[in-house]
Amino acid sequence: MRFDLTDLRLFLTVVEQGSLTKGAELMHLSLAAVSERMSGMESSLGAQLLERNRRGVTTTAAGDALVRHARQILDQVEQMRGELRNYGAGLKGRIRLLSNTAGLVSFLPQQLVRFLRAHPDLSIDLSERPSKEIVVAVAEGRADLGVVANTADLTALQTRFIAQDQLVVMASETHRIANQRSVAFADVVGEPFVGLYDAALEAHLGEHAARLGRQLHYRIQLRRIENIATMVQAGVGVAIVTEASTKDLGHSGLAIVPLHEPWALRKIYLCARDFSTISPHAGLLAQQLVEPDV
Repeated sequence: MRFDLTDLRLFLTVVEQGSLTKGAELMHLSLAAVSERMSGMESSLGAQLLERNRRGVTTTAAGDALVRHARQILDQVEQMRGELRNYGAGLKGRIRLLSNTAGLVSFLPQQLVRFLRAHPDLSIDLSERPSKEIVVAVAEGRADLGVVANTADLTALQTRFIAQDQLVVMASETHRIANQRSVAFADVVGEPFVGLYDAALEAHLGEHAARLGRQLHYRIQLRRIENIATMVQAGVGVAIVTEASTKDLGHSGLAIVPLHEPWALRKIYLCARDFSTISPHAGLLAQQLVEPDV
């Protein structure tokens, strides 16, 4: 077999995206080059790895086996690189942390500042993902800790409660919902939206819109909550964000209306495969997040 790390990363990207085209875009390769590499891997193995159809690609049994091994190999390579970088930088440990939008926007920043200030020899690899993807990554050992909402299935992991997260609708002060005490998702799902670009929260909202037989219409998606507030205030659309993320906004010209849905008040948990077996460095971070005032 003549596989290199690029082949393995490319294969995993294609599988995770369910599409050769999307995999090619993320890896900055042409579709023809990706297709040729996938075919070369199959020829080298003597087994079909992917089932190709109109909707994209799915893995065969051989493909599933390669996914497991590829993730283990790439994880080991990243751990090796991290440890070697640590020697050069004088760092003694690196923690892999995944978080959903709610944790990343409202809860984690202050706690991570305190942690990194208190532990100058430690560093954190932090990425944002939807809660469901985080659960899988932690269960497979691709992350040490995850910050997730209770909307995900957490039965395979150990969890610790860390926060509550209320979703709210942000609208201009002249919008029809501006004076309401709360609003149902069905009442705003048809509105034009201003969203967080590529955020896990938007995937969560998209699922609930689909259950209503609707699709959210985003006029624009931005990365900063301040820019979203500016667009909303100007009447470009409404936004659904976490209440905590609006605390530092000047509410002049804005209406912040609680979203009245069972899934809009979410509990945020820290999760791990087993808190008793995580690294000492990850254990220190877990203690900081679970007991922030200690």
